[in-house]
Amino acid sequence: MADNEGKLVDSEYWGVKTMAYKINKNRKGHYAFLRTDAPAAAVQEMERLMRLHDDVMRVLTIKVDEHAEGPSVQMQKRDERDTRRERR
Repeated sequence: MADNEGKLVDSEYWGVKTMAYKINKNRKGHYAFLRTDAPAAAVQEMERLMRLHDDVMRVLTIKVDEHAEGPSVQMQKRDERDTRRERR
């Protein structure tokens, strides 16, 4: 990514998670979250390289105006998350 003037802002490894449905006969997969600051060409090249790799099953890229500070919701402790319902 540095070749195309992009930079990695933050990365998180979310661990092994069960997928919603089987992909290539796999029920579980390793999940990673990358925050990048890169032009469109760098993002397209990164996605192209990931599609060529046999171990990468899916890639999702989302454009945001600015990155949120701190850990993602996935990495926050259960107590720190906004609760939708009160526990009894």
